[in-house]
Amino acid sequence: MQNLTGKTILITGGTGSFGNELLQLVKDSGVAEVRVFSRDELKQEQMRVRMKNPKVKFYIGDIRDRQSIDQAMAGVDLVFHAAALKQVPSCEFFPMQAVMTNIVGSHNVIEAAIAHRVASLVCLSTDKAVFPVNAMGMTKGLMEKVATAAARRLGEGDTMISTVRYGNVMYSRGSVIPLFIEQIKQGRPLTVTDPNMTRFLLSLRSAIDLVLFAFEHAQQGDIFVRKAPASTVADLAQALKNIFRSDVPIEIIGTRHAEKLFETLATSGELVKSQDMGDYLRITMDDRDLNYAKYFTEGEPEEALVDDYTSHNTERLSVAQVEELLLSLPDVQRELANFQGAR
Repeated sequence: MQNLTGKTILITGGTGSFGNELLQLVKDSGVAEVRVFSRDELKQEQMRVRMKNPKVKFYIGDIRDRQSIDQAMAGVDLVFHAAALKQVPSCEFFPMQAVMTNIVGSHNVIEAAIAHRVASLVCLSTDKAVFPVNAMGMTKGLMEKVATAAARRLGEGDTMISTVRYGNVMYSRGSVIPLFIEQIKQGRPLTVTDPNMTRFLLSLRSAIDLVLFAFEHAQQGDIFVRKAPASTVADLAQALKNIFRSDVPIEIIGTRHAEKLFETLATSGELVKSQDMGDYLRITMDDRDLNYAKYFTEGEPEEALVDDYTSHNTERLSVAQVEELLLSLPDVQRELANFQGAR
């Protein structure tokens, strides 16, 4: 956090779950200014009233509109690019909207950061970008490629471009945990798509730590992965039932459009080229150019000896361990206190 002292920071999609949490952490860290860029004027107004902090500046705009980004980018030192369409079903039904925001919009952010000589840009990606089967994952995967392509052409002293990739952020907006809690509060069945489905579990604070780690350690074109445990959806639902001492039933409703049985944070090919940094993996950029001839006879046989890093083969949490993780989340603590008070 000391590296942020005196810096001007821009957070695209700054009114979302990630932006709110990052803002809480950095606003009192000695930063010169934090710019919140989003198209949601209501959430900006609510944030403005809640924060009452002169260091926080608000910019209405859309990452699809390059001009609005340029206005917010002038004089910025660091950019955290979080703006995206993230809901799997909505991206599936409106794939061109996902293309325009997640790919074209991200390209606008990257090019604007380079043009304004921003020191460092960190782009937020997702495990759904690996072996994508839905429009959300495909567009996020292409966002990663756009970021890497830009990084390849940059040299020393240019904008440092990196990407972070993580799994489901617990209690983030639109995630399943607040849905389950709301169903418990209303006495309705918990709607589980597939009880055997596994997902990585990561607290929002851990996701923020990953982004700050990338800002501090990134080399051009790096992708950073946060190691994380996983749980089945059934165990997650049961853990919430236990925490809230609820006897509502669990109803199996079948998978939503284009959902995976498990997610992948890194492929075997990426792991072969990765550096283990403790809680994190650094996946270095493939810096080869279009002169492919010298690679025609070279293979990477060691790749076959490494498994992909998935939510099926990572550490699997028990129901009791999921309960402990859930109870560490301030949002769940607040919901539980309100629920117990209402009873």
